[in-house]
Amino acid sequence: MALSGVNTDRGELRIHENLDELRTDLAEYIAELSEAAVKERGVFAIALSGGSLIGLMGKLCEAPYNKTVDWAKWYIFWADERVVAKNHSDSNYKLAKDGLLSKVPIVPSHVHSINDSVSAEEAADEYMFVIRQLVKTRMVSVSDISDCPKFDLILLGMGPDGHIASLFPNHSVLDETDEWVTFITDSPKPPPERITFTLPVINSASNVAIVVTGESKAEAVHLAIDNVGPDSVALPARLVQPTKGKLIWFFDKAAASKLDGLQFSE
Repeated sequence: MALSGVNTDRGELRIHENLDELRTDLAEYIAELSEAAVKERGVFAIALSGGSLIGLMGKLCEAPYNKTVDWAKWYIFWADERVVAKNHSDSNYKLAKDGLLSKVPIVPSHVHSINDSVSAEEAADEYMFVIRQLVKTRMVSVSDISDCPKFDLILLGMGPDGHIASLFPNHSVLDETDEWVTFITDSPKPPPERITFTLPVINSASNVAIVVTGESKAEAVHLAIDNVGPDSVALPARLVQPTKGKLIWFFDKAAASKLDGLQFSE
């Protein structure tokens, strides 16, 4: 491992020599959070994203985690989703089902995906209603400083433009503070229609992990973490600042290569 557990005012940075090390560390991290949440509240409420994230979670499907994780206690959500059919290749639900959920004993009724037969606006409203019902029964905790849901873990990737979930740079949804879930119909990256958690929900989580790999994202990582001055554009990823929770970044060396002040051992 190149560097591990570097603490900054932008969270803990875990930088790995290669993707295999990152996958191992990510699986261990998620398994530990799952165990702690189940012990404390009897359930583990986790929100996923799309992209390469699901593949990087793959070791959870292998020994020992496929047997040791209490999968029946998992409640699964999506921090963002494309408004397409569940069997569409762009669907984050399909990605997670094929890569993870179908390989471990998750309870089907604990998997909360969006309604794929309505408009983006309706899908966002319905998804927020579903989450509200689960907050009422405390399957999802509630923040003690706002009425926002407090997920045990929100897992995010990051794009080369610094977007997280479906919160894109300079988009009006970055300013949304009233809704838990909102929608966009003009995503700069296809498909255009998406639903997404808002920043207040992401920042109310007990734990947020942002997983970033590859040299193409190194500049965005630098802008999201390093002290780049007041003139810099505030990337959406830089706006992830859990109010009372913990933020951890998982990188491979390529993604971390432009961070200030980090020396890698060859």
